[in-house]
Amino acid sequence: MTSFTIRNATPDDVGAILRFITELAIYEKAEHEVEATEESLTRTLFGPGAVTGAAILEADGVPVGHAIWFYSYSTWQARKGLYLEDLYVSPDYRGSGAGKLLLRYLAKTAVDEGCGRFEWSVLDWNTPAIRVYEAVGAEPQSEWIRYRLSGDRLRDFAAG
Repeated sequence: MTSFTIRNATPDDVGAILRFITELAIYEKAEHEVEATEESLTRTLFGPGAVTGAAILEADGVPVGHAIWFYSYSTWQARKGLYLEDLYVSPDYRGSGAGKLLLRYLAKTAVDEGCGRFEWSVLDWNTPAIRVYEAVGAEPQSEWIRYRLSGDRLRDFAAG
């Protein structure tokens, strides 16, 4: 039986984190969108003013997954929330309960930090992940539609 542990990530984990980000992007058919580098991850995850948290999932001492999150804010609750940006478990460890362990770790972090919510997004075709999320009691928020400005459209709009 595999022994899993979860710990806070350190700058020494940036190589593994970038590998996991790339593997996740490949799985989501978006590898071409990855702009992150070890240098940019080090700066944005661990540098001054970083607004993110990161955890490493280890199997018998070897990194096999990660979670990256940041805090959001709810005006209605007047409380911060925890927003999960990435959750990734290497293919060899999927179905082992490792993803649920990471979710529980983040739920505990949210509770310990006084968060009113723990939220994330999932691609509508990712049925294995959706099954895990529903199994832990999470509910889809179908009444909200997520919008995004990025790249040239973001720059063009900002420029007026």
